Amino acid sequence: MNRYEQGPVVVTGKRRSPVKRVLTAITVLVIAGLLWCGYVWWKMDHAASSALNEPRDVGIVLGASMWGDAPSPGLKERLDEALILYKEKKFGVMIVSGGLDKPGNKYTEAEGMRNYLVQQGVPESAIILENKARSTYENLLFSKQIMKDRGFKSAVIVTHQYHGMRSKDIADFLNYDDPKLGLTESKTLQMKYHKPREVLAYTKWKLDEFLLWLGWKKA
Repeated sequence: MNRYEQGPVVVTGKRRSPVKRVLTAITVLVIAGLLWCGYVWWKMDHAASSALNEPRDVGIVLGASMWGDAPSPGLKERLDEALILYKEKKFGVMIVSGGLDKPGNKYTEAEGMRNYLVQQGVPESAIILENKARSTYENLLFSKQIMKDRGFKSAVIVTHQYHGMRSKDIADFLNYDDPKLGLTESKTLQMKYHKPREVLAYTKWKLDEFLLWLGWKKA
């Protein structure tokens, strides 16, 4: 048979094995995950207190754990920041937000915060309780309803610095009117635990936000 009588030549590429394809996919996912975590960490570290050039209607103090009948040291840091802003007349009313931390506790987070603020000289009439929230999203969702019911338009969200980015992101999603931040650095919380946890919490929030936007999850 001469070369003119030969059939067509078929060129076949070398197929990658399923194992290699799986390993490649895993590698891509790991790299993407690390890049995402680095981005979130960077954003978290760059959250800062807002410049409060004029008073806001209300300060919203986000809850944290109770130690028995009293606020934990971390929650006290948030309350002390709220006290500073209150005494500087950045707002005249505070919403303290947080439900029951543990079933056996005597007070909800909100009640524990109110008790602490009253002990520090804040009139009880200047404190509004939000007793149901179990998450940052609920803190801000339920507090926004209180604001609507009471005719408040503007707010300062008081929390820790590492928690500020997610809080602001949620407030923006809930259509707060130009929400401001009052942030405090923690001297009591273990940041080697709380910051990685916050990266995961922010990631979960972004997934929840997408589902809420699609209408696949109830507000």
